[in-house]
Amino acid sequence: HPDHSEVLPRLNRAMGQINGVQKMISERRYCVDILIQLRAAIAALRNVEMDIFESHTQSCLVNALNSKDHRDAETKIKELMELLRRRSII
Repeated sequence: HPDHSEVLPRLNRAMGQINGVQKMISERRYCVDILIQLRAAIAALRNVEMDIFESHTQSCLVNALNSKDHRDAETKIKELMELLRRRSII
């Protein structure tokens, strides 16, 4: 599996944003300010998601397609298709 450790600092920042949202809610801050912070956290997580998705495609999927194991390639394609289906609902 590829090494995804380079996204850890960005995940930590997203966690900080989420903690900030919790604090804003506890402090009864203005709704729009909370929503702005939530959108920033969601965007950060989506960027991490896309980086891992790209890495998976370039590594795991390409390796499966280049292998002689057609079942593995089919499995990887089905996994990605299911992930995309779920993503399009969001």
